[in-house]
Amino acid sequence: MSNSTGKTVTIEQVGSPIRRPPKQEQTLIGLGLNKRHRRSTLEDTPEVRGMIAKVAHLVRVVDEN
Repeated sequence: MSNSTGKTVTIEQVGSPIRRPPKQEQTLIGLGLNKRHRRSTLEDTPEVRGMIAKVAHLVRVVDEN
């Protein structure tokens, strides 16, 4: 079931997943990030917000539309 509201969130990776638990590295990959200073624009859903919260120390929210 998709609740496409048209809202997006852009995140940028600011921290490295080196010496972090594997789950955090996998979460970054799931968000479309794998190297520092890369950006990814995703649909703003509760699932994406939860993933951002799990790696909040490694990413920053750049833009919310």
